[in-house]
Amino acid sequence: MITSASFYMAAIPAVALVGLSKGGFSGVGLLALPLLALVVSPVQAAAIMLPILLAQDAVSVYAYRASFDRLNLIRLVPGACIGIALGYLLAAYVSDAAVSLALGVISISFAVRQWWRSRGGAVPPQSQPGVVSGWFWGGVSGFTSMIAHAGGPPFQVYTLPQRMAPLVYAGTTSMFFATLNVIKVAPYFWLGQFTTENLATAAVLCPLAIVSTWAGVQLVRRVSADRFYIAIYALLFLVGAKLMWDGVTGIFSA
Repeated sequence: MITSASFYMAAIPAVALVGLSKGGFSGVGLLALPLLALVVSPVQAAAIMLPILLAQDAVSVYAYRASFDRLNLIRLVPGACIGIALGYLLAAYVSDAAVSLALGVISISFAVRQWWRSRGGAVPPQSQPGVVSGWFWGGVSGFTSMIAHAGGPPFQVYTLPQRMAPLVYAGTTSMFFATLNVIKVAPYFWLGQFTTENLATAAVLCPLAIVSTWAGVQLVRRVSADRFYIAIYALLFLVGAKLMWDGVTGIFSA
């Protein structure tokens, strides 16, 4: 188990942010891995986070078991499985910086586009995109989730324009990423990332993970739909800016 005080100074806020994300405020969780990567390698950070994500998934899936959109899952999950497989096969060849930069551009472009459309008032819900779009964005989400636990922005590009009720959106998010995280266990095991040290460290952080996830669930239930989506788009923009910064600095420092 990791015993460094500096590690837990980064890990505790990182796990709390992921908990709020799992509870319904999708986006803030993307800040967790960069925080942990300040004190351990990105690969080790991802390995520590996966068991924690699974524990948080159990809480969020139970909380939203009756509030999710099945059709969205049917259209997204098959592509996500392909994306995870590609991420596993290409993990040694894909630059984390390039992935971050691409995700940052997608996130900011989408958030700005939605803000531009909303200048005349609330953006009306769009009809659910088709199967091809679902497979594509599901695949991108699965790939980036496998590489860097960063599948949120592609998923949001597909789902946010539908403006589902906050509880349904949070539930659909929870079910989708819980499915992805279970699928990712085998590839991470094959990559040799589940060491005794990493698993013991994850176990120590799990109680905080569960409490923060439940706090996120309770907050979502108390926020109006309009404020919920304003917050999600703002978080998406901020996370996109952080990802772009990480990508550009990573590419030029290589």
